Amino acid sequence: MSATFALALGGGGARGLAHIHVIEALDELGIKPVAIAGSSIGAIMGAGMAAGLSGREIHEHARSVLGRPAEVASRMWRARPGTLSEMVESGIRVTQFNVERIVKAFLPEAVPGTFEELKLPLKVTATDFYGGCQAVFEQGELISALAASAAIPAVFRPVTRGNTLYIDGGIYNPVPFDLLDGLADFTIAIDVVGVPMESDARRLNSIDLMFGATQLMMQSITAGKLAQSQPDIFLRPPVSRFRALDFLKIDQVLAETAALKEELKQAVDEILQ
Repeated sequence: MSATFALALGGGGARGLAHIHVIEALDELGIKPVAIAGSSIGAIMGAGMAAGLSGREIHEHARSVLGRPAEVASRMWRARPGTLSEMVESGIRVTQFNVERIVKAFLPEAVPGTFEELKLPLKVTATDFYGGCQAVFEQGELISALAASAAIPAVFRPVTRGNTLYIDGGIYNPVPFDLLDGLADFTIAIDVVGVPMESDARRLNSIDLMFGATQLMMQSITAGKLAQSQPDIFLRPPVSRFRALDFLKIDQVLAETAALKEELKQAVDEILQ
């Protein structure tokens, strides 16, 4: 009987484009995870994989969209408020995009509307804002769960699901490997949070400081979790020089994290020896 693997894909905005290398490496190794858990961008990448898309298909979709600024602009336009009343209700605030519309506009068409239609089990984390706790979605409507998981505060509006208000899953659980305990022989976890990096080119504004402070908080949460228990494979690609919203830099992100693919293959080889 061959070994089974579970996969945890962490949050980190555009830095999570590095997850594409992980999905491609697993495809090349012939490994199909028995369970996937994801936060934020990790949940979105995990949904593509759980829907049955190959790493190559996810890679091609991401490049065909994010590699073309005009295509990004057109999809953002499609994600704009649909009616005047919706626009007035949200107030015309640059920072409060409707994350559900954006997720829907950018997801590959193969990703279904519900968890039940996925080909692999998926756990999606979000943060219950007023409950002050982690929420884990694994059934029902998929798009709102992915949107809740990716609702970065101050950039996207929180997501209401049922009567509960949710924000970014990475706030409570940046790399949700603990959700996979006992589900497979081996757990692989990928951390793409990064840390704030000094830049001579510009002064930090309040958004930079907020994102940087969030990174430090997420690093602290992950360090605390790793002190309790560790996944069998835990990898951190070099993503710190990219910012959370650097999606148009897909070519640079993928180029600078290309070694992740071989690193993962080698780590899998080692634990199977």
